[in-house]
Amino acid sequence: MSSSSAAARIPVEERLFSLVLALLATESGLTKNEILSTVQGYRQRYKPGGDNANLERQFERDKDDIRDLGVPLETVDSPGDAGNNQLLRYRIPRGAYELPHDISFSRDETTLLNLAAMVWREGSLSGESRRALLKLRSLGVTADEPVIGYAPRLRLRDAAFEPLSAALEKHLVVRFPYLKPGEDGAHEREVIPLALVQYQGRWHLSAEEGNGDHKTFLLRRIVGPVMAGKATSVRPGDHAAAALTALEEVWERSVADVVVVSDSDAATRLANRRGTERLPRSAGTADEQLRLHFVDANILADELAGFGPEVLVLSPPELRAAVIARLERTAADHA
Repeated sequence: MSSSSAAARIPVEERLFSLVLALLATESGLTKNEILSTVQGYRQRYKPGGDNANLERQFERDKDDIRDLGVPLETVDSPGDAGNNQLLRYRIPRGAYELPHDISFSRDETTLLNLAAMVWREGSLSGESRRALLKLRSLGVTADEPVIGYAPRLRLRDAAFEPLSAALEKHLVVRFPYLKPGEDGAHEREVIPLALVQYQGRWHLSAEEGNGDHKTFLLRRIVGPVMAGKATSVRPGDHAAAALTALEEVWERSVADVVVVSDSDAATRLANRRGTERLPRSAGTADEQLRLHFVDANILADELAGFGPEVLVLSPPELRAAVIARLERTAADHA
C-alpha cells in the first residue's frame, strides 16, 4: 500500500484534530517543516528534501479552517530572523483556548466528560498523536501531552457528503433539493458531480449542469436525500483544483467593511481572519474599522449578526441589509 493511498483515506477532521493537538503540545510552537514531517495527515505525503509545495498549500488552507473554527492559532517570528517565513513558528496558546473560569460542571456532567476522555485516549487518534509527539521530542522539540480539555470544535461532515462521494467514484448523475438563501422552498437540481472540496471549513460540490455550465453547491444547503442516477462520462481535468481556484477568486473580490468595538470578541475574531485589513480609525472613536473578505454573504451575515452590537456593517449594502434582517428577526422572536 503506497503512502499516498494511505494519506488519501485520512479524513480531513482527523488531520485538523492532529494539527490542533500538535500545536497545543508545545509552548514554543512548531515550524512548518516540523508540522509537515510529524503530524498525522501531512507526514504520510511529506518528502524529506523534496518538493512539498502541494503539502504546504494544504497546510495554509488548514490554518484558515482552524481559525474559522475559532481556534486561536498564532505565528511567532524566529528571534534574530524576523520576516523569514520558513522559520516562522506556529502555536495555539493554551490560555486562549482553555474553558472560561466561570464555567463549571455538575458531578453527572463530569462523569460523562471522563467517559468521553477515555474514548479519546483509547481511539486511533491518540495513537497517532503519541507517535507524532515522540517524533517531535526526537527532533529536540519540547512537547507536553495535551489534556482532554482542549478538544477542538470540528464540524461533522454534511449528510450529503457520503452519497455524493459515492456518486463521484462511480461517475453517476445525482439529484438533490437545494435551498438557496432568500427562497421559500428548495428546488430540485440534477448535476454531474466533478469534485468535493473543503474551503474555509465548509464542504462544496463542484458539478456540471445539463447545459454544460459549472456550478458550486454548498453542501449545507442540500436539504434532502441525494439520489444517484445513471452513469455518465466526466471530462478529464483537475476539477478539485479548479473549484478551489474559483472559490478563491470569489473570496478575493468579495469584501465587506465593518466597524467593531475595540477589544471585543468580534474585534479579536474578525481581525484574525485570513486577509483582514485594518482601516484608519475615524477621528474621536476607539472603534476599529476592518475590511473582510468572504465567499458567501449569507454565511458572513449569520456570523456578524451573532456578534450583536459589537459589529456595525458599513458595506456592501446587501450584507448590511442581511445582518439587519437577522437582528430584527431575533428581536421579534424574543419580544
